[in-house]
Amino acid sequence: MEETSMQSFETWNTWTLYLAFGLAGVSLLILLGHIIKLAATSDSKTKYDYINRSEINILMTCSVLLILAGGFFANSTITEINIMWLFVRVFVTVSMGLIFGVIIQNLLKFYYPFYIEKRLKRLRYKPRVSPKTGKPMKLLSEEEEDVYLDEGMQAEENIFSIDYDVWVDEETGYTKIEKYAGHLHALQCPECNYQTFRVSREEILQAPSVEAEGELMKHYECGYCGYKAKKTFKIAMLESQKTESTATA
Repeated sequence: MEETSMQSFETWNTWTLYLAFGLAGVSLLILLGHIIKLAATSDSKTKYDYINRSEINILMTCSVLLILAGGFFANSTITEINIMWLFVRVFVTVSMGLIFGVIIQNLLKFYYPFYIEKRLKRLRYKPRVSPKTGKPMKLLSEEEEDVYLDEGMQAEENIFSIDYDVWVDEETGYTKIEKYAGHLHALQCPECNYQTFRVSREEILQAPSVEAEGELMKHYECGYCGYKAKKTFKIAMLESQKTESTATA
């Protein structure tokens, strides 16, 4: 009976050790794949979208796998066990896993966005290279880019739902238009200083017309401390209609 019990412990210890190494290996492979994909992606906009869409989720997945690996590794050296000792082991392992999980989640949710926002900003405004000449292209200002945007694109920019960057090769006229979410990233909360201050909803107080600008109100809410604020923005007059009425006159 004692020999069977020892064999059971050895089997348990062996398999938990295998699981620990396996989970840690999968975590490292996922992280390595992420790093390789970033290194292999040369287009700044493609890299921007990938980081913005996937990086935090990938890091969270790797962290969870490492926490599970640590839990199995900590339980791979059992030599004797009873009901009380089993309860204590399970309780301590789960508790430590939850503590580490909450710490990592908070780091990724409240601190990491400061770092990722800087990287995304560098990628967004990194000079694009023209495929026609191989030279850096010019990023147009908000006023200059309207010539290259259709009415729908301009309307999206006017209500701040979408932001477009227009890059132009001044030598050949080649144009590249990149699309970004207007309020995709969280701002720094004025109350708690975490970068968790987001637009919760928008409402148009006054629709723009040919004669007058419109007015938009944005409602902000902090995802961490719950602080709320609102701010009004002007919406440009309807450019195309304004031009038509002027031409007719």
